[in-house]
Amino acid sequence: MIRTFSKKLLPPYSGQVQVAESDTYRAMTIDGEIWELQYVNRSHVRVATLSSKEIKTYAEDPALMKQEIVDDQIVDMLSFLAGVTLPFPATDVHEYWLLDAAEEKPLALVFSCTETTQIKKFPARADWTALPAAVMAVAKTEAEEKAQTPPVNYRLELLVAERAGSRRKAAWFNRAEHNPSDFPPYLVREDWPEPSSQQLCERYIDRQAPRLLMLHGMASSVRDRLENSCKPYAIEVARFCNLYPETINTDLMNSLRVEARLRSATEGAPAINNRRDGILYI
Repeated sequence: MIRTFSKKLLPPYSGQVQVAESDTYRAMTIDGEIWELQYVNRSHVRVATLSSKEIKTYAEDPALMKQEIVDDQIVDMLSFLAGVTLPFPATDVHEYWLLDAAEEKPLALVFSCTETTQIKKFPARADWTALPAAVMAVAKTEAEEKAQTPPVNYRLELLVAERAGSRRKAAWFNRAEHNPSDFPPYLVREDWPEPSSQQLCERYIDRQAPRLLMLHGMASSVRDRLENSCKPYAIEVARFCNLYPETINTDLMNSLRVEARLRSATEGAPAINNRRDGILYI
């Protein structure tokens, strides 16, 4: 039997990873195109990395695969993946949040997991990290370029750490037992007292929009904002859109996918599409 689920890829948040798992093998993808097959309970040893096209080919004729990695369960997994519908349901309702020092309310998401029994496996880490600029560069203003300021990502980390206070606290929450409004919809609070801090946080969120759109249970107004923030990032939308649970602005998102196809035809696929994005560690 193959079970399927998805969960947030943390820390830092970099997307919603899709997982199909049997007793022996686990298949994971961050974009629905490149799948990594691993052994279950063997320290995440990789069996193979396959594109969706390769999966369909091997599902039809397993003999085309390297014989040393072919067995009945691999064949079953490939056949399953060849006809799968994405995204899978999100199951990581248990979330570990860094807390705001003043109000002790969720400030930024650090970890998540599916079962309460998994909670004890996570470290008591009361700090938050942004997605690094090397993975997701946030464009600097002309003034920032001249002043050679650090990346927006890093500066937001500092702001969050300062807001959490010198004695940082974090806590586990079962999202299913709370109102959605109890949690920042973009996984980090964006209400900051200083306009400069507010703008910095908004810039980070807008840049992360193609990845945030993979989240489940998002209010339509939140999703609408993120979709509009995706306009400069057509290539990333094309990479991740197969994992979006829903779409508000269908015409806009389709136009971005068309733009991405045209650009890829002339510029080639970006190297970042080949990143494993940390799925080794879930």
